[in-house]
Parts: sequence; C-alpha cells; structure tokens
Amino acid sequence: MDRQMETDCNPMELPNNPGFEEDSDYRDFEGTDVKDMRLEAEAVVNDVLFAVSNMFVSKTLPCAEDVAYINVETRERNRYCLELTEAGLRVVAYDFDQTDDKLQTPYHETVYSLLDSLSPAYREVFGNALLQRLEALKKESQS
Repeated sequence: MDRQMETDCNPMELPNNPGFEEDSDYRDFEGTDVKDMRLEAEAVVNDVLFAVSNMFVSKTLPCAEDVAYINVETRERNRYCLELTEAGLRVVAYDFDQTDDKLQTPYHETVYSLLDSLSPAYREVFGNALLQRLEALKKESQS
C-alpha cells in the first residue's frame, strides 16, 4: 500500500512545468472562480426552471468568488431573490434583484428543499415529473 501511495505522489513531487506556466495556470484558475459560482447558479436554474414561473441568475447583483444571486417567481406568483453560497441557498429578499440585510432566513442545502418550503405548486409539479420519470424507468426495465 505504501508503494502505491508513493507512486501517486511522484507526479506532484516532480512538476514538469516551468514556474511561469504554473503561475499562469494559477491565475487562470483564480479567474474562473467567479464563473464557477455563476455556472453553479445557472445549473440550479436549469434543474428546476420547469417547476416555477420564472427563474434566472441576477444580472444586477454582483456574482463574486463565493456568492451568486438567483431570482425566482413561483407558480403562486411570489417573487424571491435567492443567495447561493457554499453554505447553500437562502431567501435574501421578497423581490427580484434585491437583498435585505435584516432578513435572516435559513440556508437550504438544495434548491429543491428551498422551493419545496416556499411553493406548494412547485412541490406538485416536481413530484409529478419525478413520478413520470420513475414510470419511464420502470417501463424500460420491463422491456
């Protein structure tokens, strides 16, 4: 087992890139952090857009290395601004492109959990979609 660990470590011990390229790669990585949080927010939107009236990443509020904002309008026509961080998602305002520092709402680990708590119509649409997928899988496995 020790021999395997040594083998795994060798590439790290012997970098084959000159220092300049390493610094360049590091800067590129740093520059993509903001994009990564925005990409994460876009992925969240794409996952659940079918079950809400409207949902999009805020273009007004700034994305940063550690935060992005998502606007969502539920099927009940309630509007929210959500904050996405490493801690999860939470409501930061009851309108698009807003934040209210006085609002102390709990973090949800997933967008599914957050929307489930805000919107009975979301829960119904999402549940029906899940049942349809399960039925399709059941038919596939039987054929």
